[in-house]
Amino acid sequence: MKKIFLENEESTKKIGEIIGEKLFNGAILCLNGDLGAGKTTLTKSIAKALRIDEDITSPTFTIVNEYTEGSIPLYHFDVYRIGEADEMYDIGFDEYINSDGICIIEWSSIIRDILPKERLEINLNYSGMGREMEIISYGDKYKKIVEEMNI
Repeated sequence: MKKIFLENEESTKKIGEIIGEKLFNGAILCLNGDLGAGKTTLTKSIAKALRIDEDITSPTFTIVNEYTEGSIPLYHFDVYRIGEADEMYDIGFDEYINSDGICIIEWSSIIRDILPKERLEINLNYSGMGREMEIISYGDKYKKIVEEMNI
């Protein structure tokens, strides 16, 4: 586990780009934190690192947005409105997480029971003068990402 203090939105964006440069085909990234904690900001900067030029918005009502124009396809989930984890299978969740694309799942704690065993989990929390980011790696590939971040 790695903890990082983020002073402002710019530092959140910078970390997002660093993470985005380290991700690989089929990577699963789980984001948790209160409303406004920076989950979508982080996703936008990861998308920038993947050379995705489209406007990244939180898919609150559609559950998933697909971005296929970058170096690796990005599937951006917002599961805030999901009642039960099993509802994810109705939108083809298993096909997404078993694809070559990168899956970013906001509010992933809601569907914890169906998340892949290997993943990168990021928790964003407000703390005094900024945000605290906690990065937890599950699996060797994700542990390597955290080790290579050099921050």
